[in-house]
Amino acid sequence: MALTADAPALLRPEDHERYRADGYLLLPSLVDDRWLAELRAAADRFVEASRELTESNKVLDVEPDHTPDRPRLRRLVSPVDHDETFRRFTIEGPPAKLAQELLGGPVRFHHSKLNFKWADGGAEVDWHQDIQFWPHTDFSPLTIGVYLDDVDDEMGPMGVLPGSHLGPLYDLYRPDGSWGGSMDDADVAGLDLDRVSWLVGPAGSVTVHNCCAVHGSEPNTSARPRPLLLQTYSAVTSYPVLGIGANGVTGPSGGTIIGGPAPQHLEIDGRSMRGAPDWFRRGAPTIFGSQQDDDGEGDGGA
Repeated sequence: MALTADAPALLRPEDHERYRADGYLLLPSLVDDRWLAELRAAADRFVEASRELTESNKVLDVEPDHTPDRPRLRRLVSPVDHDETFRRFTIEGPPAKLAQELLGGPVRFHHSKLNFKWADGGAEVDWHQDIQFWPHTDFSPLTIGVYLDDVDDEMGPMGVLPGSHLGPLYDLYRPDGSWGGSMDDADVAGLDLDRVSWLVGPAGSVTVHNCCAVHGSEPNTSARPRPLLLQTYSAVTSYPVLGIGANGVTGPSGGTIIGGPAPQHLEIDGRSMRGAPDWFRRGAPTIFGSQQDDDGEGDGGA
């Protein structure tokens, strides 16, 4: 079920125009029933695994009142690294093709997560932007979400403020200087929340939002969980800035290039260069071997 490069386009020209103008898309029923069955089965395996937990661990984030008999999950962290179904879907499936269409070529995978937003009170997500959590060298990163079940207004659907991706980048720290991860009340008061688009739709519907788009969600007041599988990609020429936020702790698949080679090209302050290969996983060789053509690479030196 992996999509090949010559598969039919998932987007129409007007979808591209809408994404550029509004910073988000809602694509109803884009993911087919075969993929949905596999993804639901994979999610259910982790729900069952959570029954062995009494508190959150590095893979599963559970709510405070989670019990083995009454599981209540908030998040599966980096599903792409813990289950082959999620890996194939994210790296080879519809989200990867969609990201390539929107970004106009090969893409760089950043991270994934499955937010469950459990029934009967699953937590709201306050208004925020994503880019402050994991800054990149440009603003191309986007997140593609897939609703694994039907989502209506009672279930805490994602809400996005159209056009906000072109506006200010907000400070997500609390007044005391600690990291809060959400906008403060004064900044929220300046938003026209009457314009928010609440992204509801049947199972298989896909959401897309730019890293700078202001978004959030209400609590889930329904009797059904709202599993939303999220995966983030950037243009292949966009690089996460290490030493800040979640960059560097996104899992083994973070940095995977999809759809073509990595050109190692970037621009900083209007100056263009081609950087060295990525030595993150195998370690950097010395400059001596590179310049003497032992391995064609090196670490710089004088």
